[in-house]
Amino acid sequence: MVRAADVLVKAMESKGVDVIFGIPGGSILPFYDALYDSNIRTILMRHEQQAAHAAEGYARVKGRPGVAVATSGPGATNLVTGIVNAMMDSQPVIAIT
Repeated sequence: MVRAADVLVKAMESKGVDVIFGIPGGSILPFYDALYDSNIRTILMRHEQQAAHAAEGYARVKGRPGVAVATSGPGATNLVTGIVNAMMDSQPVIAIT
């Protein structure tokens, strides 16, 4: 059976995503499982806010969307500062929770 996480990873691959920044946990584990067989490089962070800022920095340097991943609840809210910063600086960041 094809999982939503598998479809998401394939869609990201088809759009040229080659790196994500994030922290595995709880509800996002199926997504990390789908990344196992992917060519997308995963860079683990110590805090979700760090992941969002890293994704923005990646977007600035590479000129394409950066991807930040966090689990639900507090993990998702910790992304907010970096997401708002990216929005204010007009940088393309995709946040997945």
